[in-house]
Amino acid sequence: MRNLNRRKFIVAITQAGIGLTTAGIVSGFTVNNIEKLVPLLTGPEGNPITTLAEWKVQREIIKKRWLDYLGALPPNPTLPKLRVIKESRPEGLIRQLVEYEGEPGVKVRGYLLMPQNIDEPLPGIVAMPSTSDGEMKYISGVEQGHIVAFGYKLAKQGFVVFCPQCFLRWHENKSASALEEVAKFQKRHPGSKGMAKMLFDAQRAVDVLDSLEVVDSGRIGATGHSLGAKEVFYLGAFDDRVKVIVSNEGGIGINFSNWDAPWYLGEGIRDFGHQHHEVLSLVAPKPFLLIGGGSADGEFSRPYIEAVKPVYKLYGKKQGTVELLNHGKGHGVAPIAEEWTYKWMRKYLCLKST
Repeated sequence: MRNLNRRKFIVAITQAGIGLTTAGIVSGFTVNNIEKLVPLLTGPEGNPITTLAEWKVQREIIKKRWLDYLGALPPNPTLPKLRVIKESRPEGLIRQLVEYEGEPGVKVRGYLLMPQNIDEPLPGIVAMPSTSDGEMKYISGVEQGHIVAFGYKLAKQGFVVFCPQCFLRWHENKSASALEEVAKFQKRHPGSKGMAKMLFDAQRAVDVLDSLEVVDSGRIGATGHSLGAKEVFYLGAFDDRVKVIVSNEGGIGINFSNWDAPWYLGEGIRDFGHQHHEVLSLVAPKPFLLIGGGSADGEFSRPYIEAVKPVYKLYGKKQGTVELLNHGKGHGVAPIAEEWTYKWMRKYLCLKST
């Protein structure tokens, strides 16, 4: 039974009429049986890692392993120049649809939101849209629907927020468009995974915030739900400029959701032999909040959180906190999950009360 991945097991037990249980158990597995995670504080020769200096050597090994698997792209050395396509000023905010260069020669769009009156540099947040918000209209508050307007609401609280468009262009033709966009990308970059493109684009979004005088470049965070949760998980791991992360229902475990899709890590991830607690360890010592609803993440995600806590402890007084909060209300953004996101960002990006 352990060889069944989570999705196949859910289908199997549903067909058999077996209900899913709650705290501590998912899809019939106890938490301890979800994944057998290799201890992080063991060196290449099996030696225990007990100091921060030793961990930093191991960290570079882990980082290179995953970047090599991704086929990571080199950064675009050119500062992004924003061309404003349209602008509106709702409720004391400035909201701009902008276009800029992502990969060299490739134009990308995104929504930039900020308070109209800014007296000093503010913390910035990259807010990644979910799958069904391909034009960023919901996250930016241009249109209202079932998707939470994280970008708009965070800007209302006093952050400068950038919501970049995902390269998959789901709004055009669902998975067909996604596969076409992955094919175009991989033609430009043979051997690179879809997540390499997502990581590059997310880092380019950080470039956008970092280029703005109204943003305090030492206080940049990232948040996302579902597809966006996957993106900010990787962004937080591989970009040191990002200091605070909230990943909501992305599926921290490789078998928890569709990480093997061609636009993420591809089928090769099944045989890669490494798990996502390694990527999560690269986030340390930053404050990282994993939000679950019992669908892609939940109590069954806790082994990943526990696996990286020894790494966090090595940082001593510099350590942040890594936490899992589970509302148990499914994959969507529950009101409490929205509240958790705002509190986490306000606390760890040190937003002054307005």
